[in-house]
This record gives sequence, structure tokens and C-alpha cells, in this order.
Amino acid sequence: MSRIGKKPVPVPSGVTAAIADGTLTVQGPRGTLSMGLAEEIRYEIGEGSISVQPANATKRARSFWGMQRTLVENLVTGVTEGYTKVLEITGVGYRANAQGRNLKLQLGYSHDVDFAVPDGIEIKTPDNTTVQISGIDKQKVGQVAAEIRRWRKPEPYKGKGIKYRGEYIFRKEGKKK
Repeated sequence: MSRIGKKPVPVPSGVTAAIADGTLTVQGPRGTLSMGLAEEIRYEIGEGSISVQPANATKRARSFWGMQRTLVENLVTGVTEGYTKVLEITGVGYRANAQGRNLKLQLGYSHDVDFAVPDGIEIKTPDNTTVQISGIDKQKVGQVAAEIRRWRKPEPYKGKGIKYRGEYIFRKEGKKK
């Protein structure tokens, strides 16, 4: 039995949910999100909540149960609060600057890296070593953060690179003379 799947997803006031043609659509103050429904799972929209139950007793249905409930919860959270990831840039001369729908990164290469911001994502640079990525789709926010981080991953000797806020970088000791 899934402990996560048993709990119904609370739907706050101002958020509407509807099931049509195999998709769940959630609409809230920040926008609209939808996802395809798994055939092995039964979704029920009640008063103030969405419940997720396995449609049958197969192993596949039970294994999808908790994950599908979490995906539904991500939709509701996205249209009410949204998601934010913060990247920190460490290194001499490393900086970022948001310019319209582009993010200009200077990461020690011979050229500047121009990253085009996809639709549905907002990028802010409060200072030149911090990048805030926000949006309503949790998967898209995480994907954009990972793509930006991929340009210069943190290295273990000096800790230079792009890291998530709160991420611990395992540091190594350098060569000894």
C-alpha cells in the first residue's frame, strides 16, 4: 500500500480541476497545467480534493499509484505557488546577466554563453553570481536549471562552477609537494 498515494491532494479555493479525454487539467491563479492520465490509475475529483487510486491490483498499478499522486500534487502546487530554483556561480570572472529572453553567462570560456529562455520560464539575476529560475511547471524549471548548470559543473578542487543553492560540493585536497 502506498502511503503517499492514500492521501488525497487538497485543491485550494481558486483552483479548478477537470478530467477530459484522458488528461487532467488544473487551472489556477498562475496559469493552466495538464498531464496525461495513466490507464492503471483511477482519478476522482471530489469537493476540495483529488484522490488517486489504483484501478486494479496489478503490480504496475500499485507502482504507479504514489508517483501519479505526486504528479497531481505538483500540478496543483505549480498553479498556486509556482516553483523556483536558485543557482549560484562561483569563480573569478564568472558572472550571469539576464537580458530579455536571453541569459548571458561568462564562465571562463573564450566566448560568452547565450542561453535562450524557453516559454513558461522566468529568469532573474538579482546579482551577477545568482540566477533565479521560476515557473509553474516543476519539470521544466528543473530541466532549465540543469541545462544552465551543465555549462560549468562545480569542480572538487577549488569549487568553481555553477551549483544549486544549498548543494554541497565534496572538496578534494590538491597535490602535496
